[in-house]
Amino acid sequence: MAKRRKRIRIKTGEEIERMRVAGAIASEILCEMAAAVEPGMTTRAIDELAAARMKERNCKSAFLGYRGFPGYTCLSVNEEVVHGIGGPRVLQMGDIIKIDVGIVKDGWIGDNATTVPVGEIDEATKQLLMATEQSLFEAISHVHAGNRLADVCGAVEAHVRPRGFSVVREFVGHGVGRELHEEPQVPNYRPTGKTPILEPGMVLAIEPMVNAGTASVRILEDGWTVITGDRRMSAHFEHTVLVTEGEPELLTARPREATPERLGLL
Repeated sequence: MAKRRKRIRIKTGEEIERMRVAGAIASEILCEMAAAVEPGMTTRAIDELAAARMKERNCKSAFLGYRGFPGYTCLSVNEEVVHGIGGPRVLQMGDIIKIDVGIVKDGWIGDNATTVPVGEIDEATKQLLMATEQSLFEAISHVHAGNRLADVCGAVEAHVRPRGFSVVREFVGHGVGRELHEEPQVPNYRPTGKTPILEPGMVLAIEPMVNAGTASVRILEDGWTVITGDRRMSAHFEHTVLVTEGEPELLTARPREATPERLGLL
């Protein structure tokens, strides 16, 4: 018997309004955390800042306790790809930190991530950040009703691979709504076979995870933190995106971070 594909949940009316609120809060908290990053901070201090900001906005972490995850946010430094846990690690000048914020507000989830330079970073790492963030927007440009999901997914690898970078294949984006991980899966490469046709009301968490070197990764003994197989840098950017009748809507809209101007290249 053929395996039935799980249904993709379509959001309508009030549901979309609630997702807009959740997305805006997730974006605000992410921006506040990013602005606070500086050399000498511990990742635990950044996680504690997120906890305080969530309390102020009367929302809760979508990550804390999820399958046993112990942090309010995911904080991954340098070669750590995703799912890093806030702790005693001290940020140093030249590091990069990936900040992933997911919140629940009135039963609906907002999920977004960015990669933040700690002080001045080297030229190669700047190029990695710019390519990764741009690949996110290349993918978003394909979020139109009637397109296939494969067009969204394939845009990430198509952008970063010619620039010498690789996409992580073991971890992917996803649908999002009342649950943190809903259908469909959203890989950062073009999947084989027929993929769903995008419809208004679908909400996707698109999140390129791009490595400077090998695409291979492994999980540390804490059972969560994912690192690159060659210990080279990795970058991560994410938006929650609504499929509409027209242009895609960023439910976690915020200013672009990895631009030449912001990174001091102009």
